[in-house]
Amino acid sequence: MRTITAPAIPPALSRYDEPTRQPLRVALVQHRWHADPAALRAELADGIAAAAQAGAAAVFLPELTLRQYPAFVRAGDNPGADAEDLHTGPTATFAAEMAREHDIFVHASLYQQAPATDGSSPDGLGLNTAILVSPQGEIVAHTHKLHIPISPGYYEDTYFRAGPADDPYPVHRPEGLPAAFGFPTCWDEWFAEVTRSYSIAGAEILVYPTAIGSEPDFPDFDTQPQWQQVIVGNAIANATFMIVPNRHGDEGAITFYGSSFICDPYGRILVAAPRDESVTLVADLDLDQRRDWLALFPFLATRRPDTYTSLTAPIVVP
Repeated sequence: MRTITAPAIPPALSRYDEPTRQPLRVALVQHRWHADPAALRAELADGIAAAAQAGAAAVFLPELTLRQYPAFVRAGDNPGADAEDLHTGPTATFAAEMAREHDIFVHASLYQQAPATDGSSPDGLGLNTAILVSPQGEIVAHTHKLHIPISPGYYEDTYFRAGPADDPYPVHRPEGLPAAFGFPTCWDEWFAEVTRSYSIAGAEILVYPTAIGSEPDFPDFDTQPQWQQVIVGNAIANATFMIVPNRHGDEGAITFYGSSFICDPYGRILVAAPRDESVTLVADLDLDQRRDWLALFPFLATRRPDTYTSLTAPIVVP
């Protein structure tokens, strides 16, 4: 697997004070799904090893890391029957093995078994969950996907229960990583409220494990530019770094378009992947750039929450 390393850190464009923190080296792996589980794990393992060899402190993997994307067709009666245990399932086990072997934080995504909604009877759905595993092999963070797509080819509402509204935007400061992280997932990246909520809570880096590609009803509509632009725009408006690992390849109804990337709070793409290749991306993050950008453009300090009440009004679809 090829490794693409970002050039030297671009200078902060609004630096008033000298940096107070060392750069953080991070990596992501863009991969394709393989029907052979051994081949899938081998490809991911190669990417994780490359990230560790490049000196990354953490490596981030795409949505539903070890699974074929299921939601191009509507689910049956009990789609969560093969969902994983958060701590002992194959994804957590694989991530822990890789983390211990390479002494690196490993982020992954899984289809998690969900408890019954009323304490007695399940609804058949699972949770779409991102995890972060420490170099000691322990899960030190997990976050459930909040927003669930319902469009043709992405019938995720028939598979995934939306994450709960209690503590929906947890910020994690893992021991051994000198930054504050948020771990939303894919469709969450389209919502400005998500990035803003994490930024207000102090998150510096958002990681969006992603599975996005073609639109079955509109095969000539390439959404990759809109996808990248909205994430970059949210980064600029909220002074966050964005780490976005996507998968690539044809899985039947959908061809995933890769294009994984890492951007900084100024909206600059530090490193990006091609559309159709499994690669490891590596970049150094100047964590003080969030401070610098917010000092010049104080988006958070000048908010007007007293005018935002309509954002929580009941949904009316035109």
